[in-house]
Amino acid sequence: MANVVAKRNTVAVLGPGGIGGLLAALLSRAGHRVICLAQDGTAEALRRTGITVRSPQFGAFTAPVEADTELREPVDACLIAVKHTALDAALTRVPPAALGDALVVPLLNGVEHPAALRARYRPDRVAPAVIRVESTRVGPGVIEHGSPFTEIDLAGDAVPRPRLEELAAVLASAGTTARAVGDETAALWAKMAFLAPFALLTTRYGLPLGEARTRHREELQALVAEAAAVGRACGAPADPAQAMARYDAFPPGAKSSMQRDAEAGRPLELDAIGGALLRAAARHAVAAPVTARLVGELRAAGH
Repeated sequence: MANVVAKRNTVAVLGPGGIGGLLAALLSRAGHRVICLAQDGTAEALRRTGITVRSPQFGAFTAPVEADTELREPVDACLIAVKHTALDAALTRVPPAALGDALVVPLLNGVEHPAALRARYRPDRVAPAVIRVESTRVGPGVIEHGSPFTEIDLAGDAVPRPRLEELAAVLASAGTTARAVGDETAALWAKMAFLAPFALLTTRYGLPLGEARTRHREELQALVAEAAAVGRACGAPADPAQAMARYDAFPPGAKSSMQRDAEAGRPLELDAIGGALLRAAARHAVAAPVTARLVGELRAAGH
């Protein structure tokens, strides 16, 4: 059951796509004020029609949101839900001076973006988050949420703990499973160690997870072992056996977001995921030959 949060928050959402649009709609439905930041056409559509969600977890509903091309007033939090490939351009919509005391909450894949955001915004207000969800934008303001879960871990080693707890409560009030966690590195690498093998394998072979984990199991096990070794070198605990069990429990038709981007001809987050993993491996002198081969093959294919 959702928690009750008395205070009405104002939350900006940069990038109202599969993840940002879902969270924007849930927050609006829970009574919070939501300002979506997007390109002109998308912003106009959202102002006109709101955001419609179709979800096995939350049902089908439409929620009104405000929308603009740029943040023009202080907010309580700004969720950053764009793809890594669009991050630099999108951040021009969030001038540092407009944020006030807001938490900046990136929901991005990879592990390198927090440093870039801390160079632009107040370092003690950047709160990297990890979200576990399958959610897709099928049109402006139309979101299909496929997973029976929406789980968010909020981190930020320099952020005052009460601020993280408050935002976790706000997100929980909207229906997600949200919590504040104590170790930013562990949170980011836990996601990375699961995501990188999933993304690289499914995208390289153009297969859903069920077929990829069966046909290319040895490669998957090698990728998992490499990602775990790099994560441990960076200071994050890792359990390869647990990761393999999670892959085996996933629906066989599951596709990674990178694979969906490849199928749609969109730019891939290959550098933010595979490239970042290899850079961390090099820094810590950890061998990652299978990861390096798949990243190289994907780059050679024009990605």
